[in-house]
Amino acid sequence: MEELPGILRLAPRVGVPAAAITWDQARSGGPGGQSVNTTNSKAVLRLPLAAIVGLSERSRERLAVLAGDRLTSDGDLVLHGDETRSLRQNRDLVWERLCELVREALVVPKIRRATRPSRGAVQRRLDSKAHNATRKRDRRAGD
Repeated sequence: MEELPGILRLAPRVGVPAAAITWDQARSGGPGGQSVNTTNSKAVLRLPLAAIVGLSERSRERLAVLAGDRLTSDGDLVLHGDETRSLRQNRDLVWERLCELVREALVVPKIRRATRPSRGAVQRRLDSKAHNATRKRDRRAGD
């Protein structure tokens, strides 16, 4: 995806229109002493999943699964951060979290191939079971 005006890059070939992102701030419960009750240092990002450009349908589905409870019933992704005292730093952390979430959704999971245990492995397992059964049988008091 070439650089388009108004599109913010989340990952290679994936972006989001700046107009689709809603930033809010709220009171933070994190560090900050008494001033934490007077400043809005918690950053809240709201973004409709449908607004993300460059995601395949499968990647979009993986992103929805990865988002979990952070996805609203309206299809909006809501991320928040209140780790620091600074609203700017919290915004940067939330943005990085969003980029990381999108990068994870872009990774195609490996397809599991069914395998069978080798004949030798099966034989060793059966020998071990027989050995343990014998050991337990020998522990029992004579009847």
